[in-house]
Amino acid sequence: MPYKYMRIQGRENSYITGYPKGLFSLCWNLIRDGKLSEEEKARFIAIDDWFKEHLPEPEPCVNHEKVITFFKCETTEEMRAKLAPAIALLDKYHKAYDVVYTNFVGTIVYEDAWQVAVRVEDGKMV
Repeated sequence: MPYKYMRIQGRENSYITGYPKGLFSLCWNLIRDGKLSEEEKARFIAIDDWFKEHLPEPEPCVNHEKVITFFKCETTEEMRAKLAPAIALLDKYHKAYDVVYTNFVGTIVYEDAWQVAVRVEDGKMV
């Protein structure tokens, strides 16, 4: 049985959700910490800009609510190709991450063709 949802996440928790940080947060942390070259920084920002332009940013995320997002597996092939350079940055800078596949994400508070946002309490999906 194929999985419905996929998330790329780190092993350190977000101060907002208490849940492991997602791929974009991990890359922004590399920038914050001064790890990336100017070229790498520009490459990641271009990826981030592409996603902001082509995927709706869930309202709960915009509002900094306690939610996390998962990609829908049925529509993620193009997304995974776009994310590959960002994942390569995590690998290059030895930033541990996991690719999580699941059918059970908890309470969905936002959904579009590519992703879902789910509620998180005390670092757990509810």
